[in-house]
Amino acid sequence: MGVSGCGKSKIGQAFAKEAGAEFFDGDDLHPAENIAKMSRGEPLNDADRAPWLDKVGGQLAQAQEPMVIACSALKRIYRERIRTSAGKPVTFLYLEGTREVLSERMKHRDGHFMPVALLDSQLATLEPPDADELTVKASIDQSPDAVVAELLLKLQREAK
Repeated sequence: MGVSGCGKSKIGQAFAKEAGAEFFDGDDLHPAENIAKMSRGEPLNDADRAPWLDKVGGQLAQAQEPMVIACSALKRIYRERIRTSAGKPVTFLYLEGTREVLSERMKHRDGHFMPVALLDSQLATLEPPDADELTVKASIDQSPDAVVAELLLKLQREAK
């Protein structure tokens, strides 16, 4: 989880591979209207996100094996909605980065619908997970391999 440009898809795929889990990109669950809206530079509102969050949770509910889904999950109420839709415990891997790092990454990626112009709205919407939420955090100010290694190590410590 995290704002656009934090590496949810890239880190999520690598993490899933290392953890022996299935990977799914939550962007693929957005309705066409949401994609069009974001492509125009318009931020989504809670009503836009609600059916999408239910689909993310539903995807987790249907999983027969461990699954990693790349999903922004910017607000606590969004994470709670995903957990409710999933009907089982969900651990969020929070990819945290500065605006500068995020902006630079977004400028250099090709073919993504989310423009850099929406980064500030995502940062304004972001509610970092609280201590009482099932979350593991890693800074993206390191290589993707290092982020994956940090997340795996922290999850192993949590499991003990």
